[in-house]
Amino acid sequence: MNWLINNYESILPLLLNHLKLSVIPIVVGFVLAIPLGWLAWRFRMTRGILLTIAALLYTIPSLALITSLPPLLGLPYLSESPVIIALTIYAVAIMARSASDAFGSVDPGVRQSATALGYSGWQRFWQVDLPLAGPVLLAGLRVVAVSTIALVTVGAIVGVKSLGYYFTDGYQRHIVFEVLTGLVLTMAVALLIDGLLVLLGRLALPWTRHDSRLSSRLPVTAPMAGGLAV
Repeated sequence: MNWLINNYESILPLLLNHLKLSVIPIVVGFVLAIPLGWLAWRFRMTRGILLTIAALLYTIPSLALITSLPPLLGLPYLSESPVIIALTIYAVAIMARSASDAFGSVDPGVRQSATALGYSGWQRFWQVDLPLAGPVLLAGLRVVAVSTIALVTVGAIVGVKSLGYYFTDGYQRHIVFEVLTGLVLTMAVALLIDGLLVLLGRLALPWTRHDSRLSSRLPVTAPMAGGLAV
């Protein structure tokens, strides 16, 4: 507790920087993954290639990727750019598969109906495919958000300020309470971002709330009732 009283002023700057380092890769990764996921869903030949590359990118150790980007891209070693780029790569790797599954979850009959009504391919994408793929996209985005927020802490090893600083500094100084503070704050940020995504999903996808309420009111199906009777 003495450590917290003496260092509480450092919490807000590190927390805000952690949020910045998290939000940028989440947003950019989501935007980049949507067209890649659509290509993976739309064309069988590209699906295997894109998803395999995405899976391979995610297997690269985070510290190795962050430290290899500065010499490859000519970036300063102690800047935030390598961390942001590395986390964006991971976000795209996760989200591309989720986006492909999301577009694959749309009922083909709905697409055919939209085409019969005169929708162009561009109109059908924005007004039919993307909205109906929304629930699966949101689920994938929530996974990306939590993963990104956790990986931001690795940047502290290369000198990038975030809540991960409490891990490295607390470990070096043998202050367990400092490490626990970083852990609790990181979890709090993850819960906050996840809650905001759920709220945004309810606002952007209001029909999903109606579907969930409707399914909760459905009676027990015949096979289930029969099984209970037996």
